Amino acid sequence: MRTEPQHVVHRILTGLVTIPCALLLTAATHAQCPADLTDDGMVGGMDLSVLMAAWATDGSQQPGSDINGDGVVGGADLAAMLGAWGPCVTTPAWATLIEAWPDPSVVTNANLRAAITATGLAWRVKDTATQIEFVLIPPGSFQMGCSASQWFPCNPDESPVHTVTLTNAFYMGRYEVTQAQWQARMGLNPSYFQSVSEEVSATEVPNRPVERVSWDMIQGFLTPGMRLPTEAEWEYAYRAGTTTAFHGFAGSLNGTNDDSQLVNIAWYAANEGTQTRPVGGKFGNGYGLHDMSGNVIEWVSDQYDMNYYGSSPQNNPPGPDKGSTRVVRGGCFETRFDSTNTCRASYRAALAPENSPGTVGFRVARTP
Repeated sequence: MRTEPQHVVHRILTGLVTIPCALLLTAATHAQCPADLTDDGMVGGMDLSVLMAAWATDGSQQPGSDINGDGVVGGADLAAMLGAWGPCVTTPAWATLIEAWPDPSVVTNANLRAAITATGLAWRVKDTATQIEFVLIPPGSFQMGCSASQWFPCNPDESPVHTVTLTNAFYMGRYEVTQAQWQARMGLNPSYFQSVSEEVSATEVPNRPVERVSWDMIQGFLTPGMRLPTEAEWEYAYRAGTTTAFHGFAGSLNGTNDDSQLVNIAWYAANEGTQTRPVGGKFGNGYGLHDMSGNVIEWVSDQYDMNYYGSSPQNNPPGPDKGSTRVVRGGCFETRFDSTNTCRASYRAALAPENSPGTVGFRVARTP
């Protein structure tokens, strides 16, 4: 006599059926979480409903329901699901889960998606305390340094090109820190662009990036565990697997050296020149990061040394151990900043940490 699935569920939950430990361990630790049939980052009641609807079939009508791939949806699949019950990925204690797995429409490169998934960490989260959104950047290696565009050569401090390996995953702010986020934590807003304009409505003003913040001021904003990215992390995250002057975007997924294409990913001299814009208004890169090329210039953690690339360590370079200035990266909206030149992936500059010009802001990082 065939055992009905609901009876199997009852017997497993009440301990009347023994599930092999190896099966539970495999299901619970599988990086791709095959029991998550609804792809929401959790194995739960919705997934059980899908499994029950496919019971005793080959699973073809309910894709993925034949979890163990033996050609029939039955007790072994149910055991695997119950063994994996709960979250599929690890969400850091400081965060609220937004999206467990990388969205293929955002992270279009299958290799990048696989690298993110392999970490076992949630892809997209929100810092519970500050409401800053983060996306996960997986570990990996890249060529750091000179990426000339069609219009601009590299500067001496962008050489030599060298291999850098980041051995640990980290979270990077999806957007530059906004005026609203800064004011909520610091109680004031130092930004110049606090007014409405023809292009930016009153409801959008709080989503402009905060600016006129010095490196020193930012240290008071950072919560425990929150930090500025290193220069190597910033460039690795900017490139998102590309090797070109400008990161990829919808329509040019592998990146481009064509300066005229920068309008798709950045607010800079040619398409703005007078004001900041609300964050996220341009195409993101292959990790889902926005405004890396331009809206405001961004502080990073490193001290600046124009010759550092010749001696920096390959693994997790922290920047020089001394220096009077700090590195800034990326371009900005203002016309006096060399148009597309400062928006290149490898462009680097320096400012005194106490300086707070109206063109400079930041984004944050966290180590899970």
